[in-house]
Amino acid sequence: MNPLQMIGMLRNAGNPQQFMLNMLQGMSGNNPMISNVLGMVQSGNTRQLEQFARNVCKEKGVSFDEEFAKFRKQYNL
Repeated sequence: MNPLQMIGMLRNAGNPQQFMLNMLQGMSGNNPMISNVLGMVQSGNTRQLEQFARNVCKEKGVSFDEEFAKFRKQYNL
């Protein structure tokens, strides 16, 4: 994506959250898993999103709770 496309997307998006969603949709191509996650984000379905993240962590042998705590601490949330 070139800078002019990004500027156009930012102008059309109206807010930073929509801009990021538009950018991620453009980058996802035809990946159904990413499309599904973006759908959860857009609908505000945090339960499904958390379950997805927990499943990915479990597959990777990582503790979701520990990693999420690190994330929150890093960004003072």
